[in-house]
Amino acid sequence: MILGCIADDFTGAGDLASILTGQGMCTSLLTSTSDIQGARSDAGVVALKTRSIAPADAVSQSIDALRALRDAGCEQFYFKYCSTFDSTHSGNIGPVAEALMREIGVTKAIVCPAFPANGRTVYQGHLFVGDTLLAESSMRDHPVTPMTDSDIRRWLGHQASGAVRHVPHRIITAGIDAIKQAIDAAPGGLIVCDAVTDDDLRAIGHAAEAMALVTGGSALALGLPDNFRAAAKLSASSSEFEAGRGPALLLAGSCSAATNAQVSRYKQDNPAFAIDGAALLAGYPVLEYADAFAREYQDKAPLIYSTITPDAVASGRTRAGFGAVSAAIENLMAKLALRARDRGVARLVVAGGETSGAVVEALRPGAMAVGPDVAPGVPLLSASGISFALKSGNFGDDEFFAKALRMMETMP
Repeated sequence: MILGCIADDFTGAGDLASILTGQGMCTSLLTSTSDIQGARSDAGVVALKTRSIAPADAVSQSIDALRALRDAGCEQFYFKYCSTFDSTHSGNIGPVAEALMREIGVTKAIVCPAFPANGRTVYQGHLFVGDTLLAESSMRDHPVTPMTDSDIRRWLGHQASGAVRHVPHRIITAGIDAIKQAIDAAPGGLIVCDAVTDDDLRAIGHAAEAMALVTGGSALALGLPDNFRAAAKLSASSSEFEAGRGPALLLAGSCSAATNAQVSRYKQDNPAFAIDGAALLAGYPVLEYADAFAREYQDKAPLIYSTITPDAVASGRTRAGFGAVSAAIENLMAKLALRARDRGVARLVVAGGETSGAVVEALRPGAMAVGPDVAPGVPLLSASGISFALKSGNFGDDEFFAKALRMMETMP
């Protein structure tokens, strides 16, 4: 293994693994550090669940993952976070990035969350979602990590103990050598790079050839495999993805606008069961009700969901109890997934980063092989006879659920 990647959530790990695979790099998605030594791949992506935990815990888990990847022979390391830079003033992106720098023994690292295919771009240090500044998008009202400042440099300034630098777009478009010179000239710290196109990201990736640590959204990885290919370090191995065959279950725990639309579309033609968060907290046997529904409609790919509108999430009353409800729902979804696996469900579609993390942590499928994309940033995955589509809340169009199931059914 030559490229070691650390992702702060499960859907982000799949997103990164998909891009590396698409660029010709044999990649494994690793659900724990114990899977690293047995993985037969050029790149390993360790899927952590550190985006919203205490910064000290996120640092500790990330360092553990880095050490395990280094022991497996990795030469370069990649810290992957969300393309909307989900974090708070106290972390976790800045503290984790600086801790990884110290552990590796380097003084600088690139920061670039851009993902143009999904509308995320960085210009003059500001992060855009489509044509809207991040702080003016729906991310402003995120229940856990409300993004109230679009200036990534300033946001990192709250989190980082060291300097935050910037490479503007005019240098990025000047080419690889200009980018290298700008990075080399920086005295140290975290270096925010503008990027508005995939070509920008490829140029940054190529310029980062000699950097031990890069950090960013998944799309920054577009240029990295070429560096290893040019050095004749890529193996001839290919993905060992195998589509699962059998009954399906869909679980949705995201409150994003995209997931709400996907749930609304899917339940027009398919069986769906809504989780009542208040009833769950009140002690009603919601798990038993939901599981009974899933078993009754097992042959019809039922959907179990808990979504509320972004406007409801934004209300103070809802936000006050959001953490308790979210934790209870994640726990319920994980138990539903375990029961589904035990009765032979072979296709799982999960919406929401935290929900996906809870499900995979419960199932512990081991190293996951990477298949084709259902949508940009959302690959099919397989392990232990099960096919997975683990979707970040904001990814995919309204037909995502049905498309994922069709792809799982028709894969050779």
